Amino acid sequence: MSSPLRVLIVAADPLARAGLARFVAEQEPCEVVGQMASPAVWEDVLAVYRPEVVLWDWGWDGYTAAFPSFTAVELPVLLLLATTDLFPAALQAGARGVLLREVGGEQLTAALTALTHNLLVLDPAYSPQMAPAAEEMNTAEPLSQREQEVLRHLATGQTNKAIAQALAISPHTVKFHVTAIMAKLNAQSRTEAVALATRAGLLPL
Repeated sequence: MSSPLRVLIVAADPLARAGLARFVAEQEPCEVVGQMASPAVWEDVLAVYRPEVVLWDWGWDGYTAAFPSFTAVELPVLLLLATTDLFPAALQAGARGVLLREVGGEQLTAALTALTHNLLVLDPAYSPQMAPAAEEMNTAEPLSQREQEVLRHLATGQTNKAIAQALAISPHTVKFHVTAIMAKLNAQSRTEAVALATRAGLLPL
């Protein structure tokens, strides 16, 4: 069983912060290690909560506010934004991922996982910037329909047994598909396979 993905939640709105924390906590393998409105001293925050990734809900209230320097966080930051208009500025400020706020649980988990592998995550609404990553995979052997189904379940952190139950196949068959997926994506682990697939657009966010 893989270790939980330690996520720090940041949101100015207390209701949005609490709701987002509950939502993330329900996603495997995520673990919410802390919540805050706007951290002032990142060194203290990191020492106390020891997160692996920061999920920051910028919301509508911050629409006209300038982004801080996310590079000062020294951790990958995934921003949830209300509009694609803010994507360029967020990336320029050092955010490693930008998604629209209506993202689903499976897509959010895949994005957070990808960030821990130093990958850039972009919402499909910003698709022109994703094109180079997708083109890199055009020469790779395509995934079969069943492999794509298994990959989607992998992105949620499910075990082979859970995937087998969901797809009504045997755990041995799931293991075979996982091995094939990793080989086609040139990944060394299940987590890396999800991260590479996300970057290539095989797991739309």
